[in-house]
Amino acid sequence: MDRRTKEQVAVELHQKVKSFKLAVLANFRGIDVAKMTALRNDLRKSNTELKVVKNTLLNIASRDTSLEALQDHFKGPLALILSYGDPVEPSKILSDFAKKNAELELKVGMLGDKVITIEQLKALAELPSREILLAKMLSVMVGVQTQLVNVLSAVPRGFVRVLDGYRAKKEEGN
Repeated sequence: MDRRTKEQVAVELHQKVKSFKLAVLANFRGIDVAKMTALRNDLRKSNTELKVVKNTLLNIASRDTSLEALQDHFKGPLALILSYGDPVEPSKILSDFAKKNAELELKVGMLGDKVITIEQLKALAELPSREILLAKMLSVMVGVQTQLVNVLSAVPRGFVRVLDGYRAKKEEGN
């Protein structure tokens, strides 16, 4: 790779590194091409990309970004996983793939500006997806409104029952 190409790759990578929501560094030594392609395809479905990058280029591209905090981990063959959407889905994909394929060694991650350990990444993978969490929150909000309406309508309903009972008593008396 000539110098211009390296500079261009570093600039493109710098732009991508500035806008990630979840970044994970992984050692991929020993994974065959078919498995790596399958992992890339699975990650692509969740707005995530897997890049194999030289450590020197990654070191240059991560300058003045939050990923700079992980520079101590830029050793050996690295795969950089960058997610631009919901961080739960790619963490699930990576955790499942790492369980099935011992060759993929997840090293460290970064969620926004915060460095996370692999245990924290696995805990993130156990969370329900964003859509499920939003649906649960919406059901709670709707349930509260329904209960409020029931409580507020109980007084007029009771009043109507009393009036109906009084009317029935009057009709029996006639």
